[in-house]
Amino acid sequence: LRAMGKRFCILTNAASYTSAVALAKYHKLGLDVREGEVVSSRDVLFAHLGQTEPGLRWAAICAAGDRFDDAPFPVLDLADEMADWDAAEGFLFLSSARWDAALQEQLVASLRRRPRPVAVGNPDLVAPREGGLTIEPGYWAHDLQDRTGSVPAFFGKPFREAFLAGTQKLGGGRIAMVGDTLHTDILGGNAGGFDTILVTQHGLYAGRQIAEFIADSGINPTWQIPSL
Repeated sequence: LRAMGKRFCILTNAASYTSAVALAKYHKLGLDVREGEVVSSRDVLFAHLGQTEPGLRWAAICAAGDRFDDAPFPVLDLADEMADWDAAEGFLFLSSARWDAALQEQLVASLRRRPRPVAVGNPDLVAPREGGLTIEPGYWAHDLQDRTGSVPAFFGKPFREAFLAGTQKLGGGRIAMVGDTLHTDILGGNAGGFDTILVTQHGLYAGRQIAEFIADSGINPTWQIPSL
């Protein structure tokens, strides 16, 4: 892409780490990704809430050891630092690594007693792993909405703010969104007015017939390619 003079950036929904940490992970994979070419949903969430909710004290549902030095507002680890969940002024859902149905019940009860904002840094419903699919923050957030009536604010693919941040990095022009998932990459790219390219031999749809998923969802990529 660089040899052809094409600009690119990577949008990631991994909200437990910043764009800088994501960059280091890509380097470990041997990818020549450079500073400024990664947009993390975590960074998008913090930037937005820093402007719209600068005075709130947030409790984070996060991975073990997650730090918040990059947050422009106070953030506490809900699992390790919050004995009284009702005292939180808002909730950040960044990772489901330590989350389960019992904790979800506790959060639902707290929100019913005292409604507060919920912001979701990873809108994924599920994610493909070596051992199968994992339940991600987006799933739990929709469950919260169904059961409490509180509407979470979502940041990351497929939602608008992440694609705006990516467009700003690229500086405009004709943009194509490349990804392996219909309900994040392709849906968000279509909604943003981009061309979309679905990669079919990797990720969620590897070894499956993609046509039935496109038909069921009604989410249509501009192009399909087997691999990069």
